[in-house]
Amino acid sequence: MFVLKKSLLIIFLILLADQILKFWIKLHMTIGQEFPIFNDWFIIHFTENDDGMAFGLSFGGEFGKLILSLFRIFAIIAIGWYLSDLIKKSAATGIIISISLIFAGAIGNILDSAFYGLIFSYSSFHTVAELFPDGGGYATFLHGKVVDMLYFPLFKGYYPAWVPFWGGRDFIFFRPVFNIADSSITIGVFLLIFFQRKFITNSVVVESDMFQDEEILEPRLAMEEDTPKYK
Repeated sequence: MFVLKKSLLIIFLILLADQILKFWIKLHMTIGQEFPIFNDWFIIHFTENDDGMAFGLSFGGEFGKLILSLFRIFAIIAIGWYLSDLIKKSAATGIIISISLIFAGAIGNILDSAFYGLIFSYSSFHTVAELFPDGGGYATFLHGKVVDMLYFPLFKGYYPAWVPFWGGRDFIFFRPVFNIADSSITIGVFLLIFFQRKFITNSVVVESDMFQDEEILEPRLAMEEDTPKYK
């Protein structure tokens, strides 16, 4: 029960933070508007992702967006079922937390695609969006745009002229703009890899110890059987 409450709390807090920030961005900023949080290393930069893939990646076209949205809905259902099964089976807390982070992030982005087009007006480079506009939203169900705003241009420079294709061009690390939901998915995946490796390592150690105990126990039993018994 404690693990279930922890999982639900993680999901709730991530969704709350993700949606509050996205709502604020939509209602207070225009597309492309930005302001620094920590020098030039951490910037709030408002952009929208048509397809809703993580870190601003695109899938292609309205049909592609619909397919991607439907796939994500089925994925969310599968992840939710898997998370519920892990909790029922009292799986390792680290694994449950990892899946909870991935689950929360997936829900956060599908909410944008599903409902933002219905409840917000269009955001542009000159106008701020309105909530529940008189003329209706800017898109239909599952065709909304995912709001991205977290930008970390940690390093800036230029590719050397001798580099093929990119020589002389500027580069920025880290260039993609993302959101809290994307971060939650990424952290969840890395934690899952870490805890899975830890779980597998511990399992191998336990099996090795059990095998060694059996090797020690078998000669002892054999010696006891061969030892004559005196009354």
